[in-house]
Amino acid sequence: MSEEKDYLEEVEKMPNISREEAFELLKEYNKEKFHIRHALVVEGVMKYFAEKLGFEEEKEFWGIVGLLHDLDFEKYPEEHCIKSQEIMRKKGIDERIIHAVCSHGYGLSVEIKPEHEMEKILYATDELTGLIGAVAIMRPSKSVQDLELKSVKKKFKNEKFAAGCSRKVIEDGAQMLGWDLDKLIEETIFAMRVDEEKINEFMNNM
Repeated sequence: MSEEKDYLEEVEKMPNISREEAFELLKEYNKEKFHIRHALVVEGVMKYFAEKLGFEEEKEFWGIVGLLHDLDFEKYPEEHCIKSQEIMRKKGIDERIIHAVCSHGYGLSVEIKPEHEMEKILYATDELTGLIGAVAIMRPSKSVQDLELKSVKKKFKNEKFAAGCSRKVIEDGAQMLGWDLDKLIEETIFAMRVDEEKINEFMNNM
């Protein structure tokens, strides 16, 4: 039996936290709208890739991992992906979720290596969603709906633009997935288009 099949069988048996519970936990530790929006964007991106890559049955699980990935960052930026482990364990959240959430800090704050496709997607797209969002805001539409790959690539090369978005992490993430950078950027743009309107409406009413 393959490692991937073993993993999927374990996910199916996993005592899950519901999406509603995950969002309430997110709001308990995050008050800034910027951080909540980012969590929602990454949640949507993760669900998009779950469907795209043939993991539709695990789509909600992928989404919850995306939603909680920066759980500790607003309150504990110096302990990012460390404090969140403590928080989630106190809540009784399954270790598989904890591993997946914290694996995106690999090589930065923790040595929890992304092992499965879902964790590699999170690692590759987290910083990239920030960069794409920053490019989109500068456009007249302020939207990803009319954003093209070439515009993001131009800003990607300018390391002073959205300097907090690590180009190395994005490139390393693409390599983990075995994708070229263009594919990763373009697919992430497509992913961000899906929920953009819904997220904007939610944040405007928050």
